[in-house]
Amino acid sequence: MELKDIIKEQRQELEKIEREERIIGREGLKEARSYLKYPNIVVITGIRRCGKSIFSYLMEKDSKFAYINFDDERLAGLKSENLDKVLQAFYELYGEIEYLILDELQNIIGWELFANRLRRTKKIIITGSNSQLLSGELATHLTGRYIEIKLYPFSFNEFLNLKGFKLSKAYTTQEKAKITNFLREYLNFGGLPEVYKFGKPIILGIYENILNKDLILRYNINKIKEFKDLAKYLISNSSEEITYSKLSKNLGIKHISTVSNWVSYMKNAFLIFKLERFDFKLKKQFIAPKKIYCSDTGIADLIGFKFSENLGKILENSIAIELQRRKEKNFHLEAYYWKDAQQNEVDFVIKEKTKVRQLIQACYDVSNFKTKEREVKSLLKGSKELKCNNLLILTWDYEGEEKVNNKKIKFIPLWRWLLGEQK
Repeated sequence: MELKDIIKEQRQELEKIEREERIIGREGLKEARSYLKYPNIVVITGIRRCGKSIFSYLMEKDSKFAYINFDDERLAGLKSENLDKVLQAFYELYGEIEYLILDELQNIIGWELFANRLRRTKKIIITGSNSQLLSGELATHLTGRYIEIKLYPFSFNEFLNLKGFKLSKAYTTQEKAKITNFLREYLNFGGLPEVYKFGKPIILGIYENILNKDLILRYNINKIKEFKDLAKYLISNSSEEITYSKLSKNLGIKHISTVSNWVSYMKNAFLIFKLERFDFKLKKQFIAPKKIYCSDTGIADLIGFKFSENLGKILENSIAIELQRRKEKNFHLEAYYWKDAQQNEVDFVIKEKTKVRQLIQACYDVSNFKTKEREVKSLLKGSKELKCNNLLILTWDYEGEEKVNNKKIKFIPLWRWLLGEQK
């Protein structure tokens, strides 16, 4: 098949999706468009199949643009020296063009110089499923000339938009029940757009593609079984503390450095992310155990633990994902967890600049006295240690405010917090 035919077919496929399917306006789309007013390359990164292609298409679909997706087996033999042929095919198909959308460009080794040359005369949108996209020559050549946008799976707000549910400032009891049911579905299925088109089994295919294409092939991993075992272990133990030495021992992987590298690769592919344990002394923070979270609750449920059996875990994982999303909007925001020598633990420590702003606990069932007592005790310990009185417990459906030891603790249902009603 000729290059021009592939390019034409790929664009027609995007146009067909927009024409026939329910496409929602993603958060940050308007801001992303504004970045193209200046001579920047806009780089959209995120986990495979989170909607980067459609996002980039929607940015400039009404302009004179050309699009190619390099994550296409028919383009497998394409080299960086052939990229000028792509440009020539664009001109032959569309004539004069202002914008170029280069989808999954990291599949072409040595693409950086091509992109750097084009940005002088065109406005460029690049997408990629690897955070190391910007760590090579592009970063060297384009200091200050590109803007990265990290795209995540659907937020709860975007999910409700997809379902056609209209948000308001006040909700009836019936509407609250409906939102809670939607939340259950959202946490169970996750936020990858295709799951709402093809059903939950598609997640397994996406997960296998991430492992095989974005990780095993990209990093030339030979010990495939051990690598896949590590990925499953991390996702199954999402929200738990990990150390590389324990992972190495538990999984029988000989070298700790191998475990460290593999975890970094999974993080680069946006499959997982980690939280540091908060400590005012950076050295202690650096050597302390980390917490690992899966980037999508649908993947966590299918590959790791079942939603119905681990409601507390999935609740905590969803909060961690939302905090990552909020970090993209507020560059001063940092998220950690905290734990003391007596094993008191605060799930999330929110820091802005030099100040700890808020402590958050995830507690699915506050009606369980022992569970609530444990979470409150740890929150109060953390409050004293970190000198923070903004205390929040995110629950499934309980809402209220309680005073314990002269400290005010807010209890807010997760759905309200996810929608940004309470922060």
